[in-house]
Amino acid sequence: MEKHSKIFVAGSNGLVGSALVRCLTAAGFDNLLIPEIDELDLTDPQAVAQFFEQQKPEYVILAAAKVGGIHANNTYPADFIYINLMIQNNVIHQSYLHGVKRLLFLGSSCIYPKLAPQPMKEEHLLTGLLEPTNEPYAIAKIAGIKMCESYNRQYGTKFIAVMPTNLYGPGDNFHPENSHVLPALIRRFHEAKTNNASEVVVWGSGTPKRELLYVDDMAAGCLHLMELTDEQIAPELLSYPKPCFVNLGTGEDVTIRELAETVKDVVGFEGALVFDASKPDGTLKKLEDVSRAHALGWRHRVGLREGIERTYEWYRKNIVMT
Repeated sequence: MEKHSKIFVAGSNGLVGSALVRCLTAAGFDNLLIPEIDELDLTDPQAVAQFFEQQKPEYVILAAAKVGGIHANNTYPADFIYINLMIQNNVIHQSYLHGVKRLLFLGSSCIYPKLAPQPMKEEHLLTGLLEPTNEPYAIAKIAGIKMCESYNRQYGTKFIAVMPTNLYGPGDNFHPENSHVLPALIRRFHEAKTNNASEVVVWGSGTPKRELLYVDDMAAGCLHLMELTDEQIAPELLSYPKPCFVNLGTGEDVTIRELAETVKDVVGFEGALVFDASKPDGTLKKLEDVSRAHALGWRHRVGLREGIERTYEWYRKNIVMT
């Protein structure tokens, strides 16, 4: 990509999109298309078609999605499958129609089977049943991968994808019910500390393991893949039946208990930590095999505790103060 190339970042205000914008801007890219959600409804086929016709982006990073934790996925399954499918269909198809040079689709590690071998390799996609608590979202993301793959096969496009593990960092969703585990823990421990509570109750048994990636590391991985030449990505990502996507993760995981204890320590909460085993645990282990990303030249840089400290600092400055 040239520094003046037109790059459309779809979903630029979310956790992932805002990190991508920070990364691209820091790298000197100065022609970013980052329409607000009220300026461009990505679920509206006509609006998306008009945007591509008028703006003619050369590169597209598709980060827009409806996302949430276990509670949100269980409560709004129709929203998760419908909205995500609509966004993907519109953006990917218009990227093909308007000759976009390369598109990068953001997926999620929840695409893998619930009982996938650990660590999960890209080849494990569609080899087993999905985790029921987020199946509609996962099916939408799988459809996005297969759409990229199918357009590459039929039309010779260069549409690739990344499957980040659990992301966190500045711009995260700290909603008390609809957020993912780490931002939910940060908010819960902070409020408990502020209110001098005696304990914090965490959903589940505390035994499931999670891999977490700082969102700016994810953005750096995306930019790395976008800047590789066609010759560099073709053998791995554009050669069907090889998967057109690559895992982005740390290759390391921690238990929910260990994660909660780290957040408790970073926040400075001195009360008790209690686990409610009557609540669902979700998948017991989700660790990505990141050897493919490493072979393509990318590795994560921010350790978990450092990332939590940065995220908590952002939370205190941007959420608590509003």
